[in-house]
Amino acid sequence: MIVALKAGTTPAQREQLVNWLAGMVTEVHVVEGTSCTVLGLIGDTRRIDQELLESLEIVDSVQRVSEPYKKVSRRFHPDDSVIEAGGVKIGAGFCVIAGPCSVETEPQILDVARRVKAAGADVLRGGAFKPRTSPYDFQGLKGEGLRLLSEAKRATGLPLVSEIMSIETLDLFEDVDIIQVGARNMQNFDLLKELGHLDRPILLKRGLASTIKELLMSAEYIMSGGNEKIILCERGIRTYETATRNTLDLSAVPVLKERTHLPVIVDPSHATGYSRLVPPMALAAAAAGADGVMVEVHNDPERALCDGPQSLTPEQFAELNGRLRKLLAAMEA
Repeated sequence: MIVALKAGTTPAQREQLVNWLAGMVTEVHVVEGTSCTVLGLIGDTRRIDQELLESLEIVDSVQRVSEPYKKVSRRFHPDDSVIEAGGVKIGAGFCVIAGPCSVETEPQILDVARRVKAAGADVLRGGAFKPRTSPYDFQGLKGEGLRLLSEAKRATGLPLVSEIMSIETLDLFEDVDIIQVGARNMQNFDLLKELGHLDRPILLKRGLASTIKELLMSAEYIMSGGNEKIILCERGIRTYETATRNTLDLSAVPVLKERTHLPVIVDPSHATGYSRLVPPMALAAAAAGADGVMVEVHNDPERALCDGPQSLTPEQFAELNGRLRKLLAAMEA
């Protein structure tokens, strides 16, 4: 249930109403928007007399929410959320995340980090733990990979995003600014619950065959634990199409922007699987209203240990970022 308060409601009046409602529901979530204050009621709201609530002098309107997700709903939080990580604000302007699929060597990650920083990247991505379909493929450098990412962070000042696969490795992510939950772990509910206790941004990728509702419910798991710093990522879904690695669902961007206040970014690298398709899909994501893109960049894609065919070279990334900035400027004009 959502209760919108009238303009001019005093803090004392609001507190009195919140205390009364808290005796009947599990939680009262207070959101102060730009135009009004909204109370989100979570729990069994059947005990609340809606007509009585609507008759109160300070109440503007009362709505019952049918969606199973509450805290991530735009109804509960009308204004866009802005997630800050390492000095970068995601959801306020367009954010570009770039870096290799996996960290391979110190020279490799330092070179890529410096070059994407020079080309205008806002955040450095890099995989240390790599979930692979084949057990014989490169699985990442794990703790050593995170150490090398920290070296790249110190060398460039770029905040880091890296994927976690298990609760047991959480202590190794102390220097990671944004913890990524990959597509395969989107419904790893024990992991989501644990991340809900952190005070750190979580980048949540849509599962390979997950609906938008299921993505939002996974975000609700994290937010129900107290962590409201969530970034959603559309990275393509599995369909019958074989021309691309996955099918990039760009319609998910405006749909998510309607349903949630959380920022939404797009990963065209994993979605398409081919570097030549990354620039047009990144530009399309910006045009669709995404808050950013995450692209894979490698200084030697042909010899990459992971996902080389979908990785841009630093030069290609620099060209793409320039085109993105021109498109965004034209959209604002």
